[in-house]
Amino acid sequence: MRYTKYIINKMLLLCLPLVFLVACGTKKKEEAKVIAPVLNLVKLSDAQIKNAGIVTGKMEQKEISSILRVNGKIDVPPQNMVSISVPMGGYLKSTKLLPGQHIKKGDPIALIEGEQYIQLQQDYLTAKEKIVYLEQENNRQKELNKTQASSDKVMQQTESEFKSQQVLMSALKEKLQLVGINVSKLSVSNISRSINLYSPIDGFVSKVNVNIGKYVSPTEVLFELINPSDIHLALKVYEKDISKLYVGQKLNAFTNNQPTKKHPCEILLIGHDISVERNTDVHCHFESYEHELIPGTYMNAEIAIKNAKAFVLPDEAIVLFENKQYAFIKTEANQFKMTEVQIGSSENGFTEILQSEKISNSEFVLKGAYSLLMSLKNKVEE
Repeated sequence: MRYTKYIINKMLLLCLPLVFLVACGTKKKEEAKVIAPVLNLVKLSDAQIKNAGIVTGKMEQKEISSILRVNGKIDVPPQNMVSISVPMGGYLKSTKLLPGQHIKKGDPIALIEGEQYIQLQQDYLTAKEKIVYLEQENNRQKELNKTQASSDKVMQQTESEFKSQQVLMSALKEKLQLVGINVSKLSVSNISRSINLYSPIDGFVSKVNVNIGKYVSPTEVLFELINPSDIHLALKVYEKDISKLYVGQKLNAFTNNQPTKKHPCEILLIGHDISVERNTDVHCHFESYEHELIPGTYMNAEIAIKNAKAFVLPDEAIVLFENKQYAFIKTEANQFKMTEVQIGSSENGFTEILQSEKISNSEFVLKGAYSLLMSLKNKVEE
């Protein structure tokens, strides 16, 4: 019996500290609830309102710009891309072109050789000599025909041969000019087995598709050149945003590598067909060309667009607290409630308030909102 009492007393002694700890923990939790209330109301005296410079008023409706962010890539119109080939084919004897190299109009870009060029020059010079004889014979037959010394048939046959030779001479001349041979300087002593290819534009080399010694056919593209004078930016714009754009509208484009370097552009053309992805191409012209603007480069663009009139507050009426945006609404005389707001675009000192239907008729603190925030924070710390 005595041993049993001893055990009970021991257990009571051990439980007392646990009861005390539980009671203390409960008390601390209750105290925490008391000292950490959620406060969003602040009330000031007339003197405090005057010293803080608080001014109240309604939200205004203003037309405010927003930024439309789109992306696309640098493109070149077909008329500014030149594919270089050889009309009669041949072997590539030499070239110094490299991709990215800048070239000027008229610069020699390659040397092509082949026996067909020798044959073409031979045919032209032979025809040139023969036409001199046929012209003289035609004139002689005309004189003989006047005196009836030659028949009309012979005269007509001679005239036909002369005209046929003229056609042949004209065709051979065009072929020579097509391959770049100057017929006015062609003679028996300067027949060449090779021809030069010259750049038809000012620009830079996009592709080199051949190597020295390779035979190229007339249908094969040797080089691709780009004229950057009309290089442009092709943006992808979704269907819902197309109506916000217009020809002549300004925008700024930038690359992912240099987001701070802006390239001013102007909208040149807006597509009229919608793709399966529900977007269309908007073509923009760069106001100034820079060499780092390489076709195929992906770019981002920011376009300032005008929205319909929106409810706005002055920038100083909106305060940032714990990563959220707030404005103060007057609930009664000298009392203000801190209310979370969703903001949109800002322009000229005003910020758009989104989803403002329920609070559009409220009276807001337009000036002195930061002073109210400081007063509210001091109240929480107390």
